Amino acid sequence: MDDRESLGALFEEHRPRLRAVAYRLLGSAGDADDAVQEAWLRLSRNGTDGVDNVAAWLTTVVGRVSLNMLRARKARREDPLDPAPGRPGPLADAAAFAETRTAPAERPAADDPEEAAVLADSVGLAMLVVLDTLSPAERLAFVLHDMFAVPFDEIGPLLERSPAAARQLASRARRRVKGAPAVPETDLARRRRVVEAFLAAARTGDFEALVGLLDPDVVLHADGEIVPGGRPVVRVGRDAVARGAVLASVRSRFAEPALVDGSVGLVTAPGGRLYCVLAFTVVGDRVTAIEVIGAPERLRGLEIAVLDA
Repeated sequence: MDDRESLGALFEEHRPRLRAVAYRLLGSAGDADDAVQEAWLRLSRNGTDGVDNVAAWLTTVVGRVSLNMLRARKARREDPLDPAPGRPGPLADAAAFAETRTAPAERPAADDPEEAAVLADSVGLAMLVVLDTLSPAERLAFVLHDMFAVPFDEIGPLLERSPAAARQLASRARRRVKGAPAVPETDLARRRRVVEAFLAAARTGDFEALVGLLDPDVVLHADGEIVPGGRPVVRVGRDAVARGAVLASVRSRFAEPALVDGSVGLVTAPGGRLYCVLAFTVVGDRVTAIEVIGAPERLRGLEIAVLDA
């Protein structure tokens, strides 16, 4: 086995972790693949001479590349909520990240959206959405420390800050990720049970279960941005709302409970890219109103956090 083959075999041992780090940092399949590919190119050029810990060195490379990409993305304001004409949509982006076993010098072949959905689920759709609200430095500090146990002594130099400053960034990000409930814990738990039951029924297309969760006079408002034709929609009555939820059962696959402005709602995020948010009004054990928010300016004004497991 020549040196390049040896390096390739070594890189393959670390590829799954590197891709996991890059995906959580960047939230984009294509960008994550680019960051991992750059790590391979640097390893293949430089080898391992003088490298005491290959895993740490590769993680640092991926972290630094990802940080630069996040900063460039923020500066260009290039991360639209909806794909531009001709640009692959979120599901295609997730599919591009599906293949995980490729030769080091090759870009992944992406054609398995089922596997991509499993990958997104392993991260948590709500988590990916919340990470997008963090600054690049906060995101790097939180992801590397809280998700991959990288010490702050290694994170600080990546950010050109002290370990103590990196710790503060991670702490601030952690507070954003967890959020602050706007209702008592008992009320939050009750609302969560109702919303999770609604999601389960919507995913399976269980019309009767949906009707049982909805108030007879429930009202649903949906922004025009997520409706064919582009006009806002209003549905009144549990039968009409339940029928709409059944029709949206495929979309429900990409939904997950989250804390929305301090209460329990649903975020819909194919491939981890925020598409819309469902805000629920729950009285007793029944849903009395649903607000389907898809307008970009309204989505940017929401405070979204991850619910505790």
